Amino acid sequence: MAVREKAMATLMRAMRTPNHMPCNQPLPSLRRAFSLYDQINLIDNVPEDQLRFQQFTVTGFKVNGVHYEGSLLCVGNLLMSWHPKKLSEITSESLSIFQTVRPVPEILLLGCGKYIQPVNPELRAFIRSTGMKLEAVDSRNAASTYNILNEEGRIVAAALLPYGVES
Repeated sequence: MAVREKAMATLMRAMRTPNHMPCNQPLPSLRRAFSLYDQINLIDNVPEDQLRFQQFTVTGFKVNGVHYEGSLLCVGNLLMSWHPKKLSEITSESLSIFQTVRPVPEILLLGCGKYIQPVNPELRAFIRSTGMKLEAVDSRNAASTYNILNEEGRIVAAALLPYGVES
C-alpha cells in the first residue's frame, strides 16, 4: 500500500506546474514511482534445472551460464544443437521431432534471427498439424518469451537461429 501512496503523491506533485517552471518543459519521469521490479523479481528465483536464456550474441546464446554457438532447439527444459543456419533451411524435416514429443508444446517460438521474417506456408501448416501454435519473432524476443513461458510452467518450445542471421 505504501508504494501506491508514494506513486500517487509523486503523480500529484508532477501534475502541479510551479510558477517557476515553464509550461513547455517535460514533466518529471514517474517510471521509478510505478516500478515494482525492485520488489518482485521472479527471474532470479528459477529452479537450477530450468532452462533460462541469459544472453545472445550474433553467433549463439548463453543458457544457464553456458555459451552455445549456432542454432538451438528447446523443448521444455531440453536443449539441443540444431542444424539450420537461416530461415530458408528450416523445414518440416528439421522440426520432425515435434511429431513424437509428448506432451505437445502449446506454442513454438521461432526465432528468425535479427529480424522477423515471413514463414513458409507449408512450414506453418506442418507446425499446425503437430498441434502447436507458431509465433515467429526475432531471436532476442523469442528467447525472452521462452524464459517467461517456461518459468510459468507452460509447455513451450523454441527453435532459435543466432541473432546475427539476417536472411
